[in-house]
Amino acid sequence: MGFITGILYDSVYHAIPILLCVLGGIFAYKANVLNIALEGMMLAGAFVSVLVSFKTENVMLGYIAAVVTCLAIGLIFAFFGVSCKGNVIVIGLAVNMSIVAIAGFVLQLMNSANIKLGFTNAADFKIHIPIIKNIPILGGIISGHTIITYITFVSIVLVWILMYRTKFGIYVRVVGENEDSAKSLGLNTNKYRYLAILLGSFFCALAGINLALERMTIFTNSMTAGRGFIAIAAIYCGRGDPLSCTFYALIFGLARALSVNLSLYAGAAAAVFDVIPYVVMSIVLTVVSVIKYRNSRVRGM
Repeated sequence: MGFITGILYDSVYHAIPILLCVLGGIFAYKANVLNIALEGMMLAGAFVSVLVSFKTENVMLGYIAAVVTCLAIGLIFAFFGVSCKGNVIVIGLAVNMSIVAIAGFVLQLMNSANIKLGFTNAADFKIHIPIIKNIPILGGIISGHTIITYITFVSIVLVWILMYRTKFGIYVRVVGENEDSAKSLGLNTNKYRYLAILLGSFFCALAGINLALERMTIFTNSMTAGRGFIAIAAIYCGRGDPLSCTFYALIFGLARALSVNLSLYAGAAAAVFDVIPYVVMSIVLTVVSVIKYRNSRVRGM
C-alpha cells in the first residue's frame, strides 16, 4: 500500500507545474492565441526565483521577482503576437530559446552548472496539515505538499468561475470564437488577449517557483523538460475547459510518477521509464484526436 500511496502522492507532486501552466494557458487558448511560450515562461520563473533567492537569501523576494519577470515576458509576447500581429508560434519559440540562452549565460558567468540554495531546503516548504496528516493513506497523499500546491487546487475552482461566471471569461471566449462579433459589441479584443496572456504568465511563474524553488531549492538549465508543451497538450485535449484540462494534467502527472517510481526498481534499465510520460501524452493526443474527428464527421453527415 505504501508503494501505491507514494505513486499517488508523486502524481500530485509532478502534476502541479503542468496544471499551473494549464490553468494559465486556457485563457489564451480561449482567446484564440496559442501560447507556445508557456515552457519558457515557466523556466524563467524557476530561474529568477532561485537566482534572486540565492543572491538575497530572501525567498519572498524570489517569489516576487519571478512573477514580475514572467509578467514582463508575457507583455513582450503579447506585444509582438497581438499588437504587431506576429506569428505566435515563432514568437513563442523565440521566447523559449531566449530564456534557455540567458539562463545558460548567467550560469556560465557564475561558473556553475546549477544554482543551489544553501540557507534552506525543500523540506522547509512542505506543509503538514494537522489531523489530515494522521489519516491512513489519505494523509500520505494530501498532506506534505507546498503552499503553491494547495493554491493550485483552489485555483481550479476560481479559474472555472472566472471562465464561466464572469464577464471577463465570457468576453475572452467571445473574442476567441468570433472576433468580428466581439468588435461589433464594442469590445477591445487586444485588451482581452493581453489579459489572457498575462494570466498565463502569472501561473507560469508559480509553476516555475514550485518546480525549482519549492520542490528542490535548486535550478538547472532546461529543468522544465517539456512540461510547458505537455500543458499545451492537456489544454488541447480538454478544449480549454478548466476541469477537463485538469483531468488530463493529472493523467500526465500520474505518468511521470509511474516513470519515476518504476525506475527505482529497474536498475540499469531505469532510463527506459523516462519515456512513459511522453508515450502517454502521444497516446492520449491520438485518442482525443480520433474522437474529435469522428464527432466532426457525425455532425457533418
